[in-house]
Amino acid sequence: QVPRVLLWLMIEIAIIGSDMQEVIGTAIAFSLLSAGRIPLWGGVLITIVDTLFFLFLDKYGLRKLEAFFGLLITIMALTFGYEYVVVKPAQTEVLKGIFLPYCPGCGREELLQAVGIVGAIIMPHNIFLHSSLVKTRAIDRSKKEEVQEANMYFLTESCLALFISFLINLFVMAVFGEAFYRQRNEDVHNKCVNSSVSRYASIFPVNNATVSVDIYQGGVILGCYFGAAALYIWAVGILAAGQSSTMTGTYAGQFVMEGFLQLRWSRFARVLFTRSFAILPTLFVATFRDVSQLTGMNDLLNVLQSILVRGGHRWAPRAGRAPPHPLSFQLPFAVLPVLTFTSLRPLMHDFANGLPGKVLMALITGLVCAINIYFVVDFLPTLRGLGYHIPLGLL
Repeated sequence: QVPRVLLWLMIEIAIIGSDMQEVIGTAIAFSLLSAGRIPLWGGVLITIVDTLFFLFLDKYGLRKLEAFFGLLITIMALTFGYEYVVVKPAQTEVLKGIFLPYCPGCGREELLQAVGIVGAIIMPHNIFLHSSLVKTRAIDRSKKEEVQEANMYFLTESCLALFISFLINLFVMAVFGEAFYRQRNEDVHNKCVNSSVSRYASIFPVNNATVSVDIYQGGVILGCYFGAAALYIWAVGILAAGQSSTMTGTYAGQFVMEGFLQLRWSRFARVLFTRSFAILPTLFVATFRDVSQLTGMNDLLNVLQSILVRGGHRWAPRAGRAPPHPLSFQLPFAVLPVLTFTSLRPLMHDFANGLPGKVLMALITGLVCAINIYFVVDFLPTLRGLGYHIPLGLL
């Protein structure tokens, strides 16, 4: 019972932390799409409505939801792909970076950024989600040939999904690297003043500091440099990303609660549970602060999730000390049980992991754990006082 409850708590924290970021992203998307007419608190409240829409779709079955999810992913690919075409990053450099990762003159800060991409993409609760979706397929598991065929299709499906995810992240990283790297606040301010989205110029101070880019300012700068269409298309992509993540978080929460605790809540109760934790603090910040505080809250979540939950979306370099390791400290809590069970021959019979697979996955998992430990240990000296060290040590 102890490991079951512990694992459930860790995954629940991951889902709630992710949901908070989705609420923030959705609120920012509505603010950009409405040219600031929808206040941030209004965008947060709209996320309650889209949750009800999600539950309405749920009545028509899992396949319909999967189709809707596929539509959202397509929208993300098209919108971020449009930004990639408009910004036109150097194709030879992009290809070189894909196949030969390198960074001349880079140090610790850049390493944190690079490792953070891995943590941002791999959400631990999605590992449980995909395993549970496999169980919904009608397959005669007593026939080895049918299971083998199903495994082939599941592998194909996973590879296709991860490849599309890779492309979307490639588009975003290449666009931000090409458009924003080492841009000065003054240059961006002057460009915005003379653009079709000049109303946003005031968010950039007139100084020589390097511009600090988040998902809100990133959309604004795209609009300043490449036209209003780039800003609105970016906002649509962020909106689609938030909705798709909400769906995966809700279903993952349902499956982990059933699996670890043998509790079966209705999906409405599940959404209400996670959304309440996500919406209330976000709504408070959105009501009494501006968008910079809301994105600051997003950064705070990234830092906390670096230790507790999963990787942070560090879109672009910032001034000052980087957060602790951006790779998911939560990831081993999802990967290790899965690898353990799939390697047990009494449980898996002929489908247990073979020796080469075990060795490869053990090396990858060991690398993930080692990087996590390194960055946590590296982060601890930056904390002042035992008030921080004692709870983190217990954790």
